[in-house]
Amino acid sequence: VLEPSQLIHYEDRKKLPYTNAVIHEILRYSNITAVGAPRQCMKDTTVLGFPIEKGTIVLPNLHSAVYDSEHWETPWKFNPSHFLDSDGNFVNNEAFLPFSAGHRVCLGEQMARTELFIFFVNLLRAFTFQLPEGVKEVNQDYILGAILQPQPYKLRVVPR
Repeated sequence: VLEPSQLIHYEDRKKLPYTNAVIHEILRYSNITAVGAPRQCMKDTTVLGFPIEKGTIVLPNLHSAVYDSEHWETPWKFNPSHFLDSDGNFVNNEAFLPFSAGHRVCLGEQMARTELFIFFVNLLRAFTFQLPEGVKEVNQDYILGAILQPQPYKLRVVPR
């Protein structure tokens, strides 16, 4: 879609809907945090029938949103089609919350989105990524901690 010598710009994501969907699916499927920043309830309220008193500390469960079967056709499977319509156009999903939501959304979200797209497209343009010889699959279970970390793995990077 893009010329080999063409510089990649964030606006190019509109010409690359599948690539954009893959990046979004990576962020959804491999989210790095299970919960968002703590929030304090400012007034007595009710959520899904449960009373929450003013002053209660609430932790948003981001993990449940990105794996909710009501919002994702195949929540436990890597599937870029979660972000594509039947014509192959990119579509967003309200349950996509890798940067949290509301007034406390990650301040670096736009910069992260821009950098992820530009780096990802440039890397895919320059290299082919493969498992090393003899390796059949990567352990996709995460290591639980302050952030969710991938298991150690090796990758073979071949210049195009």
